[in-house]
Amino acid sequence: MARRKSVEFPGFSHQNPIPGASRIGNLMMSSIISGVDPGTRNLPAELPKQVANIFAHIRSCVEAAGGTVDDIIKINFWMKDPATGRGALNGEWEKMFPDAAARPARHTLALGAGSAALVTCDVTAVIG
Repeated sequence: MARRKSVEFPGFSHQNPIPGASRIGNLMMSSIISGVDPGTRNLPAELPKQVANIFAHIRSCVEAAGGTVDDIIKINFWMKDPATGRGALNGEWEKMFPDAAARPARHTLALGAGSAALVTCDVTAVIG
C-alpha cells in the first residue's frame, strides 16, 4: 500500500490527472486551488467572490485530509494584483484565522499574466 494518499475534496477538481492534495503521514500539501464556484469550473469575474470561494475550498481540502483549518501551517497565494487585492484576501483571512497569535504563515506573490484566475493558492498542513 502506498504511503502517499491522494486527497480529493467536494466541489473542486483539476482538469489534469492530479489530486486536490496529497498526504504522507501527518503532512498534507495541496495542488493549486483556484476560486472557481464550488461544484463547477466557473470562475467568477469578481475578486471578492474568487477569494471567498478559495477559502471555502481551503477548508474543504484540509477537512477531506482529516484535519481542520487549525492544522494549516502555511498558505501561498498568487494574485493578479497583490497591491490592490490584499483587502479582499485579508478580510477572509481574518475570518478563517481570527486569533492573531495563532495564524499560519502566508506569502503572496504576483500571478502570471496568462492566468484567467485573479487569485490561486496552495496549502500546507500538519494534521494530528
